[in-house]
Amino acid sequence: MDGPEFALQVLICPVTDLGIDSASRRSFSEGYFFDMAMLDWALGHYLTADADLTDARLSPLRAADLRALPPAHIHTAEFDPFRDEGKAYADALESAHVPVTYTCHKGLIHHFYCMAGAIPHSRVAITGIGNSVRAALFYAPRSA
Repeated sequence: MDGPEFALQVLICPVTDLGIDSASRRSFSEGYFFDMAMLDWALGHYLTADADLTDARLSPLRAADLRALPPAHIHTAEFDPFRDEGKAYADALESAHVPVTYTCHKGLIHHFYCMAGAIPHSRVAITGIGNSVRAALFYAPRSA
């Protein structure tokens, strides 16, 4: 294997399919801090105009085979436009027999992980995420 061996994926409010139109994207596309205009702005800074949004390197939910991926901890927020695709990615990993832990944080929005100083429930969530990562890495089997 070339490159590092990853012990764990930790995904917080992940965008896992840039070509999808989900119920959570429709429900939370405006008025919940992060909106679709902000996503379009960000993509305009990271991608070329002709980028294929269905390419699995940009949209890992579309990957043909997820079996070789490391265990995952996936966290979404109740009022996040990307909640449904985060859950779908967790389900796809589970179907591929990749160990996965999925948590949807009730009452929170996208970027809650950056608001721990202002939103007490965010602080609790981030502390919990940190504790679960520590436990997963501490107890992760080491390869020889």
